[in-house]
Amino acid sequence: MNIALAMQDPAGVFERPEDVCNDKILTQSQKIEILQRWEYDARELEVAEDENMAGGPSSQLDQVLAALHKLGATSAMDPSTPTRQGGGK
Repeated sequence: MNIALAMQDPAGVFERPEDVCNDKILTQSQKIEILQRWEYDARELEVAEDENMAGGPSSQLDQVLAALHKLGATSAMDPSTPTRQGGGK
């Protein structure tokens, strides 16, 4: 597995977020970093879906958040921010 590619495009390397958790090669911190990147990508996809601009696979945001929780990690996004991407004002 190409770890650098997994960091850039998690959905291109892993079929499901759960697969990141089950990977035997990655460290805990690498798994969290990959899932947090996947979370960002999933949120971007949801925004595109809301704007009727998506045409690809579903975002898998719920599965990503569940995988992060399984690893004892939290969302990379600040829940107090007003946008889905976690962006500021």
